[in-house]
Amino acid sequence: MDHICVVTTVVDARSVADVLAAAAVAGRLAACAQVGGQVDSTYWWRSGVDTSTEWSVQFKTAPDRLAALVDQIRVSHPYEVPEILVSRVESGHPGYATWVHEHTRP
Repeated sequence: MDHICVVTTVVDARSVADVLAAAAVAGRLAACAQVGGQVDSTYWWRSGVDTSTEWSVQFKTAPDRLAALVDQIRVSHPYEVPEILVSRVESGHPGYATWVHEHTRP
């Protein structure tokens, strides 16, 4: 029970980030979600380089809730090809990991 996952995405509006965060936590797919400040992203899109302002969202979840969380983000995400990155945290504060597991139970 000491492992957790951090899922990160970015969206084009703070309001969208807030909705994704709230839905994941309310649905117990994530124990918490953090919306980060604006970042300027530069990337390839449709044969050209584009730059836009985005907001990041980090979700903390238990490994057994990961697939459902990723599915919800994918379905709710406004981008055609959303960035959804998963990091598996192998070590951390045991009490925090326990808290994440407890708060991702339906």
